[in-house]
Amino acid sequence: MPVVTRSSYVSPLWLRNGHLQTIWPVLFRNPPLPALWRERLETPDGDFIDIDHITACAGVRSHRVAILSHGLEGDSRRRYMIGMAEVLTRRGWDVVARNFRGCSGVPNRKLSLYHSGETDDLHLVVEYCGALGYATIALVGFSMGGNQTLKYLGERHRTIPSEVRAAVAISVPCDLEGAAEVLSRPSRAPYMAYFLRSLRLKIAGKHELFPHRVNIDGLERIRTFKEFDDRYTAPLHGFASAEDYWRQSGCLRLLHHIDVPCLLINATDDPFLSPGCYPSRIAESNKAITLEMPSWGGHVGFVTPGRPFYWSEKRAADFLDQACGARTESVH
Repeated sequence: MPVVTRSSYVSPLWLRNGHLQTIWPVLFRNPPLPALWRERLETPDGDFIDIDHITACAGVRSHRVAILSHGLEGDSRRRYMIGMAEVLTRRGWDVVARNFRGCSGVPNRKLSLYHSGETDDLHLVVEYCGALGYATIALVGFSMGGNQTLKYLGERHRTIPSEVRAAVAISVPCDLEGAAEVLSRPSRAPYMAYFLRSLRLKIAGKHELFPHRVNIDGLERIRTFKEFDDRYTAPLHGFASAEDYWRQSGCLRLLHHIDVPCLLINATDDPFLSPGCYPSRIAESNKAITLEMPSWGGHVGFVTPGRPFYWSEKRAADFLDQACGARTESVH
């Protein structure tokens, strides 16, 4: 499939900066929360995940559903999740927006949390949607959720349910080690401080639940993902080190296995991504992957002022409609 270097996204002149594109939606976008209902799914290991259902037509289930996965320390009700859900429901898709463990506002039960390479919970939601009767399932992931989505498609390419027909991944740190290095730079300190503030609270909560297994001495002194992942993410999830976690969890090594239509959108001005996060050679050799690299867009930005949806949302909906066919009749 093509590598799209001349994207259809054209940024306003005053937003042609990766940092501005990244920050603008956080500060100035406030879409209304759609009608939704939350459901708790029990996991095979005795934990739980919370998912939000948003239907295209109240009281009626569509034949197709899109499963949305948020980014690091996000949740199902982040602005980018709501925007994507709105454009998809207008196209006749039902939406299931999932929360990673511990991200729905309620602490999860287990010692472990979630991480970039965790795909069992995504598979659980896929199987659940299949059991609900959806004939077509699409996957949409943002940042960490995009990495999970692509890793899932690559590592389970022989066993993914046939209902999974297409995927879109946006602002994905395919090369986790490279992205962690980029975010450790002094110029990225505000982003790192933002993430670590939330992650420290998660770890402090785990310490309260498991005081003899989670040591928080020196937690406030951690300043990089390398330090945090070495001390917490890796040992809590069975990895030997931060590097081991990054190498095993990144989707880059598995992209060549993907065999369902997949759109990967990574802006070239994304302040979170390293050169390894733009897998042009893999996309050129794998007919299932379309890699689109707009010159602007930042990290989960792609701002389109004056319009109801951002460019990335319409682009994703167009791609999924093309890959999965037009809207079908709904069923009760």
